[in-house]
Amino acid sequence: MTNATRQNQSGFFETIRPYVKGLIMIMSLVAIGYGFKAAGIGDMLDEQWVDAQVKGQGMNGYLLFVGMTCVLAAVGFPRQAISFLGGYAFGFVGGTLLAVLATTCGCILAFLYARIMGRSIVQRNFGKRVARFERVLANSPFVTTLLIRFLPVGSNLMTNLIAGVTHVRAIPFVLGSAVGYVPQTAIFALMGSGVQVDQTSQIAVGVILFVISGVMGAYLYRRIQLGQDLQKTSQDPKQQREEDEIMRDII
Repeated sequence: MTNATRQNQSGFFETIRPYVKGLIMIMSLVAIGYGFKAAGIGDMLDEQWVDAQVKGQGMNGYLLFVGMTCVLAAVGFPRQAISFLGGYAFGFVGGTLLAVLATTCGCILAFLYARIMGRSIVQRNFGKRVARFERVLANSPFVTTLLIRFLPVGSNLMTNLIAGVTHVRAIPFVLGSAVGYVPQTAIFALMGSGVQVDQTSQIAVGVILFVISGVMGAYLYRRIQLGQDLQKTSQDPKQQREEDEIMRDII
């Protein structure tokens, strides 16, 4: 085999490598989702499962709950349901803490999975879109991520995956996610905890927490907007409009 042939083969493999990794990423996500659905794992996680497998099981119960819900959160299982079950199993405070831990672990898994497996293929095919998203997060990754998590809209899984294929630093993104998960997690953990308060009190507490979350989200959004306004004189107007559109898409 000549050197030219080897070089051609090497170039071919280098060219298709990102596509192979991207295909593996997509197929593995589909396989995981189908496997969970076929096994009925999502349907299995209810109060009866918690009673049988988690409650009264000591450290094994804690580890089983966090491990199971971490994996489920990583593949898109609703974190509100995880929070409810956490409150049901461990009470308001314990349920909130463990549900935040589990959903944050799920965030890390999805983020790293996308960064390792999907960055090349996504950057190659959606480079401009990813770059605009990255600019929005790069200015203040902790605060922007915090804002995204505070607001009760958007896809948790998609945010994790998209952030993973950018060059946004992992630590601010993960910390912003962990803190931003707390308000909604606390609300649903309270609902699942069976705290002995009347229904009116539960609704009032939930409303207060939602209001606090909304006020904090609005404050952070305004802060980001002010920061962008200060940069407008030195930033290309077209780029500014693109970043505004990305921010609206996120929230």
